Amino acid sequence: MSSVDQPAPSYDELAVLVVAQAAQVAGLRAALEKAHAEIEALRAQVATSSRNSSKPPSSDGLGKPDPKSRRARTGRKPGGQEGHEGSTLRLAADPGRVVTHEPAVCRGCGDGLVLAAVTSVERRQVVDLPEPVPLVVEHRLVERECACCGTRTRAAAPRGADAPVQYGPRVEATVLYLYGGQFLARDRAAAAMAELFGTPLSAGTVAAMLARAAARLAKEFLPRVRDEIAAAPVAGFDETGLRVAGKLHWVHCARTEKYTLLVCHLRRGVEGMAYLGVLPGYTGVAVHDCWSPYDTYVQTDHQLCCAHVARELTAVADTSPPDGWCWATQAGEALVDLERLAADARAAGATALAPEATAEPLRRLRHAVQIGISQTQARSTKLMRKHNALARRLADREADYLRFLNNLAIPPDNNGPERDIRMVKLRQKVSGCLRSLTGARQFCALRSYLSTTAKHGLAMLDALVQLAEGRPWLPTNTQAPTATA
Repeated sequence: MSSVDQPAPSYDELAVLVVAQAAQVAGLRAALEKAHAEIEALRAQVATSSRNSSKPPSSDGLGKPDPKSRRARTGRKPGGQEGHEGSTLRLAADPGRVVTHEPAVCRGCGDGLVLAAVTSVERRQVVDLPEPVPLVVEHRLVERECACCGTRTRAAAPRGADAPVQYGPRVEATVLYLYGGQFLARDRAAAAMAELFGTPLSAGTVAAMLARAAARLAKEFLPRVRDEIAAAPVAGFDETGLRVAGKLHWVHCARTEKYTLLVCHLRRGVEGMAYLGVLPGYTGVAVHDCWSPYDTYVQTDHQLCCAHVARELTAVADTSPPDGWCWATQAGEALVDLERLAADARAAGATALAPEATAEPLRRLRHAVQIGISQTQARSTKLMRKHNALARRLADREADYLRFLNNLAIPPDNNGPERDIRMVKLRQKVSGCLRSLTGARQFCALRSYLSTTAKHGLAMLDALVQLAEGRPWLPTNTQAPTATA
C-alpha cells in the first residue's frame, strides 16, 4: 500500500501525538534550563578570585584581576604628600672613622700644595658593615684554698656560662630572628649564620635553640597573652591552613590591638578553637568571618566581617547583566558608606554614630537586601540558592554585621587577624611545610611573641635577645585593649 492509500490519522491519534510531543518539548526545555543553570554556575566558579571570594590572592595565578579598592578617591596624588618629612641617607654627625684626602699638586700650575691654605672641606661618607667576627669571651672561674681550714672555693659561673663552650644570647637571638622573623628553614638559618657571621651551626643546634625559646614562652608569656585577650572587650579571630608533616593542619589566631596568640591544631573547627583557649570562656565581642563554628559560642556577641560579605556581594554583581541595576552592588556601596562614616567618627574621637547619620545608607542597604531576597526566592538553581542565602543572611544577621555602628571600638572587618596570620602563609611560601606538629607549635609561639612585642614598640632583635637571655618580655598593661581593623 502506497503512502497515498494510507488512511489519515484519527483525531485521537493526533491528540496522543500532540501530548507526546508536548511532553518531549517540556523535557527538552527542562534539560535546557538545567544545562543553562550549570553553565551559569560554572562561569561563576571560573570567575571566582580573591576580589569576589575568600580565596587567597596567591590562588589567582598569573592572570589575577586588577586590584579594585573599596576606598573612595581622596583626590590626592600618590606618594608622599606635601609637608611630609621624607627619609633618606644622611651624613652622620659622628662617623666611626675619618679618612682625609689631600691634593698633592695644584691642578693649575703643578706647584706643591703641602703648605697651602685650606679653603674648604667636602664631606662624603660611605656606610658599610664591619667584617663580622665572633667575639669569644672566656670566663675563668678561679678556685682558691682557704689557709685556715683548707676548703677550696671556686667562683660561681655568671649567668649564661653554664657549659664549657656555648653560644651567647645574641647568637641565639639572631638564629631566632632568621627562623621566626625572616622565615628561613633550620638548615638555611644555620648556613646563613656561618656565611654572614662566621659562626657555623648545625640544624640540630638551631632546633635546640627553638625548643628552648618555645619552652620559655610557654612558661609564662603565652598564658599571660591568652589571659589578656580573653579579658579584652573586643577580639578578632581567624584560622588558616598549614602543611605539617605532609598533612593539612590549622593555625588559629586570636588577637587584639596589643596582643597576638597563634596555635596549631589538626582540626579547624571547635576542637582547634578550644585548643586556642580564648573563645570557650570569652564574653566580649568576637570579630570573625561568619564561619559557622564561631556561632556555637553563644555567650559572646559577634561582629561579622564586612570585607568578606563585600566580596560575596561583588561575586553576585559579577554574574548580573553589566548594564543593569543589581541589588548586590547597592548593598555593597551602602556598606562602604557605613564603614566610612564609622571611620570618620572614630577619627574625630566619637564613640558611636548618631542614628540620623546612618539613616540613608541603612535604608539603601535594607531595600537592596529585600529586593535580593525577592529576586532569588525561587531558588531554582544552585547559584540562585547561594545568592538567596547571602541576602537572607544580611537580613537575619544585620545586627551582627552592623554592630560597629553602635560601638566604634569594634572594627567592621576581620583584617587585623588576617594580617597577623598572614606571616604563617608567608613562612610556608618561603620554606615550605613544617616537618612536625611540635615544630609548627614552636613557630606559632615565636610568631605570637614577635607580633605582640612589635605591637608594643619593641624591636624584633631586642625582644629576641631578651628571650635568649631567659627573660622574655611580658605584658604589664592590665587594661584590656581592643581589636583594630
